[in-house]
Amino acid sequence: MENAKSVKLVLEDGTEIQGQSFGAFTSAAGEVVFSTAMTGYPENLTDPSFAGQILVLTYPMVGNYGVPGEELYESISKIFESDKIHIAGLVVNYYSEEHSHWNAAKSLGDWLAEYNIPGIFGVDTRMLTKKLREKGAMLGKIVAEEDVPLHDPNLENLVAQVSPQGVQHYGTGQHKIVLVDCGTKTNIIRCFLERDVELIRVPWDYDFTQLDYDGLFLSNGPGDPKMCTATIGHLQTALGQDKPIFGICLGSQLMGLAAGGDTFKLKYGHRSHNQPVKLTGTQRSYITSQNHGFAVDTDTLPADWTMLFENLNDGTCEGIKHKTKPFFSTQFHPEAAGGPQDTEFLFDQFLDEVEKYKSNAGKK
Repeated sequence: MENAKSVKLVLEDGTEIQGQSFGAFTSAAGEVVFSTAMTGYPENLTDPSFAGQILVLTYPMVGNYGVPGEELYESISKIFESDKIHIAGLVVNYYSEEHSHWNAAKSLGDWLAEYNIPGIFGVDTRMLTKKLREKGAMLGKIVAEEDVPLHDPNLENLVAQVSPQGVQHYGTGQHKIVLVDCGTKTNIIRCFLERDVELIRVPWDYDFTQLDYDGLFLSNGPGDPKMCTATIGHLQTALGQDKPIFGICLGSQLMGLAAGGDTFKLKYGHRSHNQPVKLTGTQRSYITSQNHGFAVDTDTLPADWTMLFENLNDGTCEGIKHKTKPFFSTQFHPEAAGGPQDTEFLFDQFLDEVEKYKSNAGKK
């Protein structure tokens, strides 16, 4: 890329890596994490779970298929996972300034610049990823002309920053589902709307216990789940009832905390499209898409809860369930976008539980 300006990536241990700028020529700080996904950067960059993070993409060439134009489906994006880019910065090895794809509308660099997000290329991302695996996720910054201090986004309530301000309604289906938006990916909404539901999307701290609904869904989102004290409080009330509850990613962690368990921060998190998980009590495994830095400590769960899925790489919890009530969660993303869709059937299982609940409650 001709005439690219020099920038550097600085890590909290003092490591400085020189590179060249693309996107916005500006400085930014955050938590440096890596994703091993080979494709899907338009989806990843718009995933609210990446808020506050400087994302390292391990795939060696990025930008070659550009960025698609926006399309809407039921007033939400048909392509992206939210209405803006959420990462603090992007780190890649080789940035392809020229792109070619049938639905590309702009380059990755131009897209980053629109949102004032800095990118740095010419970085040995293999070396950087090995460092992050050995030392864990680290604070860092992309430094252009002006220096900025290091910043730990996990000390903030990131969920409050990405959650919507008001209540939104979608669809007119037979099942009324409340979606607690802690930073939801729009493909979760698409998956529900394709299954004929009425979806009520509420902010993270909204008291949904006052609503009339058939089932409760807890979305993904960024940061430390323990910051979401209001959500956990409302969820504890919901767990005292029998209405089905389904949580994904952060939603799984919130369910674990509301049940009385604890969560912990993973060394470097799970961010990829190829994480193998096993359904507990079986030999059945699935390949899943993931993006999280915290997990539920299953040893702290009450006796009436159990682990539903286990990560086959490190043995950590990939979902929990109540032994008698219709409450369950996954740490991975059944809706993928991007990644494998092997576990999208879990949306159907949740709605089956909703149907059972309505039948037992005598609801039409």
